[in-house]
Amino acid sequence: MSLNGWDDKIIDISLFFLIHLVVSLFPYICILKLKIMKKVLFSITPIVIGIVLMSSCGGNGEQETLSTDIIDNPTTANGNVDKDKLPHFEFVEEVKEFGQITQGEVISTSFRFRNVGQSDLIISSAQGSCGCTVPEWPKEPIKPGAEGVVDVTFDSNGKNGMQNKTITLVANTIPNTKVIALKGEVLAPGIDK
Repeated sequence: MSLNGWDDKIIDISLFFLIHLVVSLFPYICILKLKIMKKVLFSITPIVIGIVLMSSCGGNGEQETLSTDIIDNPTTANGNVDKDKLPHFEFVEEVKEFGQITQGEVISTSFRFRNVGQSDLIISSAQGSCGCTVPEWPKEPIKPGAEGVVDVTFDSNGKNGMQNKTITLVANTIPNTKVIALKGEVLAPGIDK
């Protein structure tokens, strides 16, 4: 049934209103998209900044690396190793007693050692048993017969009672770890030594 040409006019009017609706809502749609884009941009920006900062750590771009050319730790599957040719630690003291200190004191001490082996001794890392014990070790190879020092700082802040802090050295020796220790007693403030 035809409405004497009204079908075309209704379609034209509907199309006009639809176009008018889209055109009038277009700025709002753009603003909504802009808000979403801002949220995405503001959420991604800290991640990008973090990646840039982490990748730029190291200052001047030069990395301090320790050459592995001198490391010769000839451990074999059959166990035949000439240990006489390897480097070897000989510490003056492997355990240092600091006695009694008051909580909050920071003490520093040095562990002296000699390389009594026949090849260069390389300490690749030193790790304290907790964050209160911080070691500093020689980064350069220690020649056979030469001496080296591992400096250790112990912060007694928050500690109480007997303390036994260890420092584990990783080196090109057999075994590849050496443990030295720092012992003493931390007294709470107000207690006489």
